[in-house]
Amino acid sequence: MLVIPSVLGMAGETQSPTMEQPRPTPRTLAKEPAVEQASPSPAPATPATARHSLDRSLVRGIAWTGAIKWLSQLLSWVSTIVVVRLLLPADYGIIGMATTYLSLVALINELGLGAAIITQRDLSDDQIRQINSVCVLLGLTGFLVSAAVAIPLSVFFRTPELHGVITVMSLAYLISGFQTAPAALLQRELRFKFLAMTEGLQSILQAVATVILALRGWGYWSIVLGGLMGTAFLTIAVASERGLWFAIPRLRSISRALTFSWQILVTRMSWWVSVRADYLVAGRMLGQSALGIYSVASTMALLPAEKITGLVSRVSFPLFSAVQHDQPGLRRYLLVLTEGLALAAFALAFGLALVTDEFVFVVLGAKWADAILPLRILAILTSLRAIYPVVPQALTVTGGARFIMWVGVATAVVAPVAFYFGSWWGITGMAVTWCVLQPSNVVPVYWLLKKRLGVGLGQYLKSLSPALTASLAMALMVWLLKAVLPAAWPMRDRFVIEVFGGGSAYALVVLAMHRDRLRALIELVRSPRA
Repeated sequence: MLVIPSVLGMAGETQSPTMEQPRPTPRTLAKEPAVEQASPSPAPATPATARHSLDRSLVRGIAWTGAIKWLSQLLSWVSTIVVVRLLLPADYGIIGMATTYLSLVALINELGLGAAIITQRDLSDDQIRQINSVCVLLGLTGFLVSAAVAIPLSVFFRTPELHGVITVMSLAYLISGFQTAPAALLQRELRFKFLAMTEGLQSILQAVATVILALRGWGYWSIVLGGLMGTAFLTIAVASERGLWFAIPRLRSISRALTFSWQILVTRMSWWVSVRADYLVAGRMLGQSALGIYSVASTMALLPAEKITGLVSRVSFPLFSAVQHDQPGLRRYLLVLTEGLALAAFALAFGLALVTDEFVFVVLGAKWADAILPLRILAILTSLRAIYPVVPQALTVTGGARFIMWVGVATAVVAPVAFYFGSWWGITGMAVTWCVLQPSNVVPVYWLLKKRLGVGLGQYLKSLSPALTASLAMALMVWLLKAVLPAAWPMRDRFVIEVFGGGSAYALVVLAMHRDRLRALIELVRSPRA
């Protein structure tokens, strides 16, 4: 599924210094790249001490978020694979139908108010308390509306069990309404260590609960109840750490925040229509089992982008917000984060595309064989999805939210029709449709990036060159191994050798051809400590 404006780390929510002359360290990412188009009126510089402080926040935020989240995600991935092997495609079809609707409620429920708290740093305490009240009221409304439409949706999808699933899952919106504003404040205050630890514990709790319930034969209810437990834990932890009282909402007082939130909401709803149109069309046109297979393929393909980009987006949006008036600093952080994201995500995305057959049979099981081709297509597309979200984030804090909103609206209009025609070729046709939709969505946003921040195509591709060249070497190595390894060997052995060989080729090329870029990233990590 598309990652259109992950505008705010839109995971859920979802950020400069004029550069001082760099020290004579090897060509460093930290220095300001040459700009092809100068800004009409340069933004004020951020002092060097503030820049180092932000560097420290960036590095520590990614370090804490990454270390804890990746440890928890290892368990989460294992639990996902275990549950996939235990459940049937029809079980995932029911969950896919429910989340198709509930993901829309999730977007409307928060209304982009968390983003307003992060971006509009001059909001008073009273205004924030008013926003907190609005978030809770929206959570209650989301639950009541979802309970009311559960029966009509079960009739639409011709699945009676969907009624109870949607009603129970929608309790999450009532619960999470109490943590939207406190969580946004923690992000604005760069409290990444606490957020990382609580979200890591949430992932662990959710994974363990889901596996236990699946082993006990709860079927799709294991996913429903496991997610609900995780949401309840996170809300209690965040609300306890950043206690926030309530105030009677006065629309005139918070009108500026609501205007900004409205643009974010329209963007998110457009994003939802685009990324869920494939599920809606597949569920209606292809049936429950086909949707279940497509859902697993999409989930597996998105794991690199979702997990790697997700942990960076949590840090990057508050960071971009802090340097929103310093164009050189904002450009610097954008390019550095893009290069780092590409190095991490391309290895996983292209690697999965290269060994899709073996991955499906060895890891998921033969019953998911029909997912091979759509999984390969979506895995390749994940390389773009992984690096894209930080771009609309950077543009949003510089006033580009309205433009991104209209790009999203245009994509949302086209997507359902495109997926309808794509469904004529089954779930593979749905995956191919993404190869047309995704580029058409990102091209105008990159045009705005060039216009607003002066980031040219050559500059942007340079930040991707280490990951692209390493990915090419990995592909050549995997193809060579596929050609020389005996077909009589067990598929599991060939899979392990191909993964190890491809990963080694990727790492060696980065070390041999791009050592200066790697050294620059290491220097960025070390410099805040100094």
